[in-house]
Amino acid sequence: MAVIVPLRRSPQASRSWLLLIFFLPFLGLILFLAIGRASFPVWRISRFRRIAPFFQDTILRLRTINSSTINTIDQPEIRLATKLGGFPAVGGNCVELLDDYDAAIAQLIADIDGAKIHVRLLIYIFADDETGRGVISALARAVARGVACHVLLDPAGSRYWLRGTLLKLQVAGVEVRLSLPFHILRPRTRSDMRNHRKLFIIDGTIGYGGSQNLVSKSFDQNIVNEELVLRIRGPAVAEMTMVFLTDWFLETEIMIEDTVMIPRSCGSAIVQLLPSGANYPLQGFRALLVWLIHCACHRVIITTPYLIPDEILLDAMHTAVIRGVVIELIVSGIEDYSLVRLAERSYYEELLAAGVKIHRYGHHFLHAKNVSVDGRLAIIGSSNVDIRSFQLNEEVDIILTDLETVDKVMSMQLLSITRSNKVDYDIWRRRPRSKVFLENIARLISPLL
Repeated sequence: MAVIVPLRRSPQASRSWLLLIFFLPFLGLILFLAIGRASFPVWRISRFRRIAPFFQDTILRLRTINSSTINTIDQPEIRLATKLGGFPAVGGNCVELLDDYDAAIAQLIADIDGAKIHVRLLIYIFADDETGRGVISALARAVARGVACHVLLDPAGSRYWLRGTLLKLQVAGVEVRLSLPFHILRPRTRSDMRNHRKLFIIDGTIGYGGSQNLVSKSFDQNIVNEELVLRIRGPAVAEMTMVFLTDWFLETEIMIEDTVMIPRSCGSAIVQLLPSGANYPLQGFRALLVWLIHCACHRVIITTPYLIPDEILLDAMHTAVIRGVVIELIVSGIEDYSLVRLAERSYYEELLAAGVKIHRYGHHFLHAKNVSVDGRLAIIGSSNVDIRSFQLNEEVDIILTDLETVDKVMSMQLLSITRSNKVDYDIWRRRPRSKVFLENIARLISPLL
């Protein structure tokens, strides 16, 4: 195992696996065989390659769809994101920021009720609760009007409600499939490699992106979730459609659309999708985030509910602070997973010592995931700033470069900071040694979380 484990793994992940295997050999070996290799089976890799040429015509049309993107194409971060995810930046979009959880669900239901052609939902958590049933009812009404409805949901994220959700969707006449299902006796995929994307597409003209699931905002132990969702109209919705069609094909080997329609321009916002996951050559979101921090001149604000950085990201933030860049992290002050939160806290002391500012949001559980850089670029998506999102999950993030939208994102981040408690370095380092011990133990296994 000392020879096998380090192959194609980071030093942190290799260390954690070897410690587990050396101290608990039988359990460690079983876990390693089950979840120790972050790769898809050959058949799935083959399907991903087969579908790639299908989108080349759409991508070429997107590159020339709007002259407002010509200047942004030459920006290094846009070129990098294009290399990482395959999609170009496109202009001519209308972008709305929705930070009211229930209002975002209500708007989605209204859009589904207005659908005329099709509705496509790609989701991590689809609950059989009041919120989920409201969306299912809207889908049932759409099916009754002759609208084709397709839902792709993650069975692990939706596990508590899976049976009820599937039954109600099927009764409603919705085409529903599971994303990355795990079967012990068949070569499917690792049980912990999940499709964590959230994309909702109506008629190919309206698209939702971000981190919001289809579940009541207070579903978990009376924790109230807060989100930030993008509602987009315009050519960029075609990129959302391509992500959905790809994931549907990977699970079914069926293409449900021969040609991707590109919506007409309706605004001035510039949008670019960045999908990431095991099918892509690099850890897309992490690679872009590290690059942006290295290139930042003034200020980087990162909002994430889960913070478990790797050494490359830690070094990037430390170097940026030395250069005079203000790095601010907005994390949740309310806990949901104790082990993950312990691992996260183990990084606070070195981040604070390096000059990074940490704000713990205590109003509600801040599940939103967004980044702003120098007031000129913003990212909203499904990726957390943790090793799981970097290496294991299928994610999709949305890059925004028009100054009006970026300014709105940054304004919401600044509002979150005013509602947070800033972590003081001197106070933090005097916390009880028992907490330090538990945090360090959790940190040892953080690459496995």
